[in-house]
Amino acid sequence: MPDNNNIFRVGAPAPDFKLKGAINSGEVNDYRLADYRGQWVVIFFYPEDFSFVCPTEVKEFSQRFDEFDMIDAVVMGISTDTIDSHIKWLKTLGNIRYPLLADSEHVASKNYRTFLPDENVSLRGTFIIDPAGRLRYALYHDNAIGRSVGETLRVLAALRTGEMCPAEWQPGDPTLGLHGDFD
Repeated sequence: MPDNNNIFRVGAPAPDFKLKGAINSGEVNDYRLADYRGQWVVIFFYPEDFSFVCPTEVKEFSQRFDEFDMIDAVVMGISTDTIDSHIKWLKTLGNIRYPLLADSEHVASKNYRTFLPDENVSLRGTFIIDPAGRLRYALYHDNAIGRSVGETLRVLAALRTGEMCPAEWQPGDPTLGLHGDFD
């Protein structure tokens, strides 16, 4: 019988990770998903530093950081670059308001199913993890296309209602009034 705790799917426990992360000051810290239990967490994987589409996403998450912060959601960006690459890139990006984590060993990107071995980079993936540590949202898409931070915020707001939300639901719209949890 399979161990359901090790199945990667929406509703299951999100894979934990412990990665080095850099912030603007060049300070490096360890970041472990388990340390954020009790909070909503948004992690997004991106292919690599010093590229074309990635800085647009990293900057957009930073520009909208207050919207995540207002609802007590943590944001972290993850790529397969080294911590040294993140430190150098942060100097060129300007003020980024959340950490960039280095998954140079590819552990997190493999656990979240974003690693592309032929290219040795991560696929774009966006994940929302609830305060209980369960994966509640997973989105993957082509590396040539940047993601919508607005859509991530919309889905996060919908999940936070704890209710079922219809298509095109926006914060402030009525929900369907039915409990939408996985329990």
